[in-house]
Amino acid sequence: MRPLTRLAIGALLLLAPALGACGFTPLYATAGVSPDMSAIHVITPEGRTGHLLSEDLQDALATARGEEPRYQLELAVDEKRYARGLTFEQVATWYELSLRVSYTLRDISSGKALTSGVMPVSVSYNAASDPYAGVVAQQNGQQRAASDAAQRIRIALAAYFAGAPIRTPGTSAGS
Repeated sequence: MRPLTRLAIGALLLLAPALGACGFTPLYATAGVSPDMSAIHVITPEGRTGHLLSEDLQDALATARGEEPRYQLELAVDEKRYARGLTFEQVATWYELSLRVSYTLRDISSGKALTSGVMPVSVSYNAASDPYAGVVAQQNGQQRAASDAAQRIRIALAAYFAGAPIRTPGTSAGS
C-alpha cells in the first residue's frame, strides 16, 4: 500500500468518531414522523394535475388505507402554461409549465390549521409539430411538475412533524 493511501485511510479513521458525534439525525429517524405522515387524508382539486398530485402524495406519504386519518391535507393548484422560444412566425419551440400548489395541513379532530405553504414548481417541455406528440409532451410536463411538488410537500410535512418546519414562500407553522 502506498504511503499516501495509508495516510488518507489513517486520517479518515481518526475523523470517523467526530463525524458520528456531529448530532446529525436523519429526518425519518425522528419519532412520530412516519406514523403521522401516513395518517394524512389528501384532498386535491378536480382535473388531471390534481389527480396526479393526489396519487403522488398518497404514495410519498405512505397513506395508511383502511385506517382513520388524523390529519387532512388540503391542496389548491394554480397551473399556467407559457409559450417560450418563439420563432419569427410566433410559433413556440418549447413551453414552460408553472405550477403553484398551496397546501394546508389540518388536525381533523379540532379543524385547526397546523401548517401551510406554497410550493412553486416550473418545468419545461418541447413543442412538437405533431399534435399527438404535443399532447404527450404536455402531459409529461404535468406529471413531472406534480411529482416534484408532491416530493417538496412531503419534505415540508416531514420537517414539520420532526419539529423543524421549512420556510417556503407563503409558509406558516401553527403552534
